[in-house]
Amino acid sequence: MAQPAISIPPSAATVEVTSRWSDMDAYGHVNNVQYLRYLEEARVHAFNAWFGQERSMLEDGVLVVRHEIDYLAPMTFNYQPALVSTWCSRVSGASFDIAYVVGQRGTDVTFALAETTLVTYDLTAGRPRRMAPHEKAAMESVMGEPLALRSHKERRRGR
Repeated sequence: MAQPAISIPPSAATVEVTSRWSDMDAYGHVNNVQYLRYLEEARVHAFNAWFGQERSMLEDGVLVVRHEIDYLAPMTFNYQPALVSTWCSRVSGASFDIAYVVGQRGTDVTFALAETTLVTYDLTAGRPRRMAPHEKAAMESVMGEPLALRSHKERRRGR
């Protein structure tokens, strides 16, 4: 499969993720479930890089409401960590999308493209809430272009 042209924005946070032997499945490559763990690790590191430890961005909380992953190449066990680059690709009143590129350092290999939708949440009231202006501005400061995931292309074609 041809690798897509990907433009990683300057605001992206990039983290190394090391595959573990236990991440492998019977086919000898990283199991699809592990990718969600890699994305979570990258997202946590990105939030820290963007907003620091005080978590002012996450005053009441955020919930993951959707993940989408396009697997492009198998990742096998490697002592060299993979790189996950992360940025905000969409912001609305109460939700935002985080884009991810999972690749191999020093090569053009992209293992996966992914996107997570998160909703800002009022933990006390137990329901979604609107983003405060400073939260929205913070997410907009780390914006980049959305990824061309397969489902995005299908939506544009009317499927």
